[in-house]
Amino acid sequence: MKTYQTLLLIDIESMKFLSPAISRLARLRSLKMDHFIYSPCATQEEVFLDLINHGQETEFGKKYRFDCIFGVESFKEHVPLQDYEDLKPYIDRIIAGEENLLWDSPIRWFAKSSGTTSDKSKFIPVTQDSLDDCHYRAGRDVLTLYYNNYPKSDLLTGKSLVIGGSHQVNQLNELISYGDLSAVILQNMPFYGHLMRTPDLEVALMGEWEQKIDRIARDTINENVSSIAGVPSWTIVLLKYILKLTGKSDLREVWPNLELYLHGGVSFTPYETQFNKFIKGSGMHYQETYNASEGFFAAQDNLKENKGMMLLLQHGIFYEFMPLEEYGKEQPKTLQLNEVEIGKSYAMVITTNGGLWRYLLGDTIQFTTTYPFRIEITGRVKSFINAFGEEVVVENADKAIAAACKKTGAIINDYTVAPIFFSDQDNGAHEWLIEFDKVPDSIASFTQFLDHKLQSINSDYESKRYKDIALRMPEIKMLPVGTFSKWLDYKDKLGGQHKVPRLCNNRKYVEEILEIIK
Repeated sequence: MKTYQTLLLIDIESMKFLSPAISRLARLRSLKMDHFIYSPCATQEEVFLDLINHGQETEFGKKYRFDCIFGVESFKEHVPLQDYEDLKPYIDRIIAGEENLLWDSPIRWFAKSSGTTSDKSKFIPVTQDSLDDCHYRAGRDVLTLYYNNYPKSDLLTGKSLVIGGSHQVNQLNELISYGDLSAVILQNMPFYGHLMRTPDLEVALMGEWEQKIDRIARDTINENVSSIAGVPSWTIVLLKYILKLTGKSDLREVWPNLELYLHGGVSFTPYETQFNKFIKGSGMHYQETYNASEGFFAAQDNLKENKGMMLLLQHGIFYEFMPLEEYGKEQPKTLQLNEVEIGKSYAMVITTNGGLWRYLLGDTIQFTTTYPFRIEITGRVKSFINAFGEEVVVENADKAIAAACKKTGAIINDYTVAPIFFSDQDNGAHEWLIEFDKVPDSIASFTQFLDHKLQSINSDYESKRYKDIALRMPEIKMLPVGTFSKWLDYKDKLGGQHKVPRLCNNRKYVEEILEIIK
């Protein structure tokens, strides 16, 4: 402990000498990344065999006869797809103190995840292998990808402002702890990681979100912040507060060396206008990552041409891709990398060094390129609107609202959408609850632009809108500023990685939010 504390007290000036070395290491990692970029299928086979080897002597592995698995096809035959409820009995027993159930080394950490489509908390196992070989390795690879794009960057001469979750680390028992993913990662981060980030761990893991925003702002405005990492919606809350606190109109006046924002969790499209308002001028870069409680899956590798995020194939995760038409079948078909098609939606199925086996993640993705394999997140298996056969996914909604904002000059803070079901008097519609930062001059025009864009990018929606036969014009309800925060607070999900569900195929969330504004 003494050594750790001493290292944390190293003066930040030493980073000016340490950064060039770290920068060179980041660039050298690029050579190792070439293996999975240019030999993706072979890399995935290596990962698969290593995972099976780790799982053979676990209770899960014995139940599904891992000793008889000699390839991917026999793996599929032996092991059915799993969701959280399937693995929950194992997780409950691990929490109770049993070992060697899902992974062959002790599991001492769980990432608490609420998701966006369920009120139930999930406890996702986090092994030391998944921390070291997945989350931390991927974090370093993100830096490598950034330096590949901007070789002359001085990014690591400054600090990264990490906007973590609002859940403090909690004890499940004397051996096992939990928190949201960011808390788990920060608590276990190697000492050199703490040297490169701000605020202090005590502030980063504060539980009360409003106090935390104030502390983060006051503790970081005098730091040399060169990058920011966090979910866009909560980052905007912090940035607004910092500008108000300092009386500045541009974050570059607070942090002159700011050059990178790492974002993920939700689409950046609806928030881009606000970031451009807060951070003016050239030299600011945005890099998307795909990091979840279950693993670190992808990162944007080409920042100059947004072609999607490159799938990370060497990080302890074996991937399968289930065509959406297979969802719900008793024996759904899944594909490997060499079988996928560009532009088709798949549900992600993962096997990980965190002890998840053929786990249906719940996210849907599309491939934007192959060789290298790049993806974009299109939504959730259970987060969509298909009440009338329109099959609207989150990606459609994000693009439509971004187009409406661009046309009308509006800026939004957040939104959610739900169906209005058929009644005796009317046919169906979509109800959009929107919290505007800047209200458009005409809500009617905003609605028309949104509807037109949605029709142009979704043929199923377009056909249902034909002459208003199945779907009439969307209804937009403007919410008072702060409504979504009040709702999240009511759900005990204020702050951190919690976010407003974009789409829901029923009216549960919409009715809760409307009740709040009453």
